[in-house]
Amino acid sequence: MKDFSFRIPQNIEFGVGSLKKLPKILEEAGSDHVFLVSDHGLESIGVVKKIQDIIENSGIKCTSYLEVIPNPTVEIVNEAAALYKECGATSLVALGGGSPMDVAKAVGVLVNYGGKITDYEGLYKVPGPIVPMIAIPTTAGTGSEVTASSVITDESRNYKLSVISYEIIPKYAVLDPELIMTAPASIAASCGIDALIHAMEAYVSTMATPFSDAMAEKAMELIGGNIRRFVANRKDEEAACAMMAGCNFAGIAFAWAKLGNVHAMSHPVSAYFHVPHGVANAVLLPTVVEYNALADNGRYEVMYSYICGKKPAGEFKPEMLLEAVKELNAQLGIPKSLSEVGVTEDKIPQMAEDAMKSANVLANPRQTTVKDMIELYKKAF
Repeated sequence: MKDFSFRIPQNIEFGVGSLKKLPKILEEAGSDHVFLVSDHGLESIGVVKKIQDIIENSGIKCTSYLEVIPNPTVEIVNEAAALYKECGATSLVALGGGSPMDVAKAVGVLVNYGGKITDYEGLYKVPGPIVPMIAIPTTAGTGSEVTASSVITDESRNYKLSVISYEIIPKYAVLDPELIMTAPASIAASCGIDALIHAMEAYVSTMATPFSDAMAEKAMELIGGNIRRFVANRKDEEAACAMMAGCNFAGIAFAWAKLGNVHAMSHPVSAYFHVPHGVANAVLLPTVVEYNALADNGRYEVMYSYICGKKPAGEFKPEMLLEAVKELNAQLGIPKSLSEVGVTEDKIPQMAEDAMKSANVLANPRQTTVKDMIELYKKAF
């Protein structure tokens, strides 16, 4: 067994109704002024006000920034960071999916260390801890509440940059399944499949360890066994709890094992064509599963069993996993090709170049060249 290390530097609260613990968490964080990062979508359905009321009723001041969009930009980070400094906040609360958490992490870097977020692009360039941050996910998908990355779109380059550092992992996370039980079916599907892909890519990663494997396997068990029933009925509390826990475990898995070609390829798709992250991942998954089959060392069968909820009948072949993920995508209403989500073929060479810049390519189980990447995009197209 190769050497490995890990740490779990967070305080995580899980359970239906766990939002009621937020005031105590803020007290522990020593914060007297919260900077709440979220979006207008959550504001429109009353979730933002619910969190604002919990914070303010505990005697803590709250300033809100709600301009976050899917695939948030450098400009949004700069705007939010400026408001944080201006209002005198002392902690961050990120409410939503991956986008508010990505913005909050980036804000936490800039308010402590200055400069531009592009200064911290890449691996481990954040010099120390960011301001205390509490993550409250409202989707079962990104796992961003436990991950060491912030993904921000640089529109000047049509590029999704990644800031990767264990210093930006939120100090606290509150996982209340009630918050995901009002999601539309399409959001539940795209976020859920994103979480499943996190676990799958971490599981076959060249950087996988026994620790990340344990997290990934439990995540696949929970998500694979519940994603269909959760998409069918978001009021199913048992399924909602399983999805939220599974998403969290998948996030921990890939925080330590990295991802692979699916995520490397999906970031340019979102940057150029504004395709939602989970949808881009799901569309690309079958193509990458087929490509990586050559490197399979027995893990495809394990993934198949979790996704299908049963062991294969007869001798397992990697093609069986490919068919399983295609079937799951179809059941969840995921488009079959990149062309169906608005991608145009002329951008493939540039997307391939950008995908190759991702550190996730290095963790993919099958080595990949830019020529391979172009062919993968063409196949998915």
